[in-house]
Amino acid sequence: MITGIPGNYIPRVAGFWEWLGPDKIIHLVIFGIFVYLLLLGFKKQYRFPGLRYHYIVYALFIGIIFGAITEMMQKYIFIGRNANIYDFAANFLGCLSGYLIYHIFKTKYNKKIRIFKNKLIF
Repeated sequence: MITGIPGNYIPRVAGFWEWLGPDKIIHLVIFGIFVYLLLLGFKKQYRFPGLRYHYIVYALFIGIIFGAITEMMQKYIFIGRNANIYDFAANFLGCLSGYLIYHIFKTKYNKKIRIFKNKLIF
C-alpha cells in the first residue's frame, strides 16, 4: 500500500497556502486514478445492477471513505507517518477530480456516438 510508505523525504506543510506541495499532488493523482478506475469498472459490470446504476455514488463514497481510512491508518498503524487534514482534503479533491475526468471523457464519447449515429441516418 503506497499510502503507508514513510514520507520523510517529502517536505512538511507549513500552512494553509503552502498545502499544495508534492505530497498533496501525489494524493490528488492516486485518488483521482482510483475513483476513475472504480467508475469504469462499476459501470461495465453486470452482476450487481444496483452498483451499475448508482456507480457514481458508490465510487465517490468508496474513494472518500478509503481516503479517510488511510489517514486514520497513517495516524495509528503506520510507523513514520502521521495523519493530516490537508492530506484528507487532497484525497477528497482527488476523488472529485477522478469523477470530473471520467465525466469529461464520457461526455465526449457520447457526443461522438451521437454524431456517428446521426451520419448513419440519412
